[in-house]
Amino acid sequence: MALAALLGAIAAFGLAPYGAWWATLAVLIVIPAILVSATTRRQAFGLGWALGLGYFAHALLWIVEPFFVDPERHAWMAPFALIFLSGGLALFWGAAFWVAQWCGRSPGGRVWLLICTLSLAEFARAYVFTGFPWAALAQIWVDTDVALLLAWVGPHGLALITVTVGMAAGLLLVAPRRALWNAAPAAVFAVAIVGVAATAPQVSGTGQTVRLIQPNAPQHQKWDPAFMPTFYERQIEYTAALPRPDLIVWPETAVPVWLETGGPALDRIVAAADGAALALGIRRSEGSRIFNSMVYLDPQGRIAGVYDKHHLVPFGEYVPFGDLMARFGIYGFAANSGQGFSSGPGPELVSMGALGHALPLICYEAVFPQDINGANTRPEFLLQVTNDAWFGARSGPYQHLAQARMRAIEQGVPLMRAANTGVSAMIDPLGRITASLALGQAGYVDAELPAPLQPTLYARTGDLMALVVLALLSLAVTASQRPKTRRK
Repeated sequence: MALAALLGAIAAFGLAPYGAWWATLAVLIVIPAILVSATTRRQAFGLGWALGLGYFAHALLWIVEPFFVDPERHAWMAPFALIFLSGGLALFWGAAFWVAQWCGRSPGGRVWLLICTLSLAEFARAYVFTGFPWAALAQIWVDTDVALLLAWVGPHGLALITVTVGMAAGLLLVAPRRALWNAAPAAVFAVAIVGVAATAPQVSGTGQTVRLIQPNAPQHQKWDPAFMPTFYERQIEYTAALPRPDLIVWPETAVPVWLETGGPALDRIVAAADGAALALGIRRSEGSRIFNSMVYLDPQGRIAGVYDKHHLVPFGEYVPFGDLMARFGIYGFAANSGQGFSSGPGPELVSMGALGHALPLICYEAVFPQDINGANTRPEFLLQVTNDAWFGARSGPYQHLAQARMRAIEQGVPLMRAANTGVSAMIDPLGRITASLALGQAGYVDAELPAPLQPTLYARTGDLMALVVLALLSLAVTASQRPKTRRK
């Protein structure tokens, strides 16, 4: 189990900011040997759980950062949060190993079953209990041509391909008799990579310029009355800079007033924009309910669209049974009252004039590809406003950026990203960063908005195709493991 946990931690080096995809693939190749070493279902579960624990503990190390924004109140919770979250997510992997050991009749059969069950476990992790697909296996390919496959099969399909290629190759070590069969996935994978790279479409520009503003407000200072005017004035200065763009984007909750009472502050922002449209991260309220929102102001300074975040962060923006928990002093990090933020109606497009229709994503929402597919119509671009100051300055912001790039490839549309502390970036429909501001840098960047591509296969089918393929593969592998009867 200790060796499995170590291998899991090594596998996480495939994620941003390291991008060592070969480390993840090497661990996948070793996993068949780990599985066949188990002689009982209990041992298999323990090995799978330990592997997942090492992987998620390393991948999600950034989760301790929010607890040090107010260390006197929350720092003591940090190790418990990391251990319980990693251990909880590792249960999905432990269950996958348990089922593979239970149903497999041979070493090769158990490994092929694990390919199916581990892929199903990752699928479930993205949906169960509102879902948490962070550190998905497909993310290891974001800096390579392999990521272009996301447009065809989506993140779960690419995860299935990755697991199949790695573990089938690992079978050459534990069951070498079917070498040609087990090497076939790697050969097909190589051909697919060459194919998508050679046929990648050309990306053109729209002629529209977008300004992404990054005030670089550390979270412990963001709402401090002594520092709030500094960050606000900094953003006003960046907004007024010449030449004038077509759209100016402020990050999540960047406006330090409430929408209902922020008339003078908004008027000053509109005056600084001087005819440019604005997309601003702001909070708003309806009676006792509060929302984490984005407001769109047209070139005349009129409110032409409001979007409310709908996929909230558990224990960050809201606490389940919040009013009850508040009696025990338990609040969300981003909302210190009762139930916290309220959820918006869901993914909704906002018309932004000549730029087209945008699908806003507020912070955490860019992690969920199924939510983007849930929009009623296809947008011309994705617009993410986020405050990654919560994630610290190590792996969290870079992993969040990598997932935003995946969403652009999956949909075949550009994604503009304004982040409080970084990384702010313009991302084209192939997931390439065309302009950016470094993490921890205050400033702004003007970038041309790329034109969208034709709808991708994944944009049309969503996760359904990957789920059907995975179900058929699981049925085929399970059927092959039934004991054969001999006719006399």
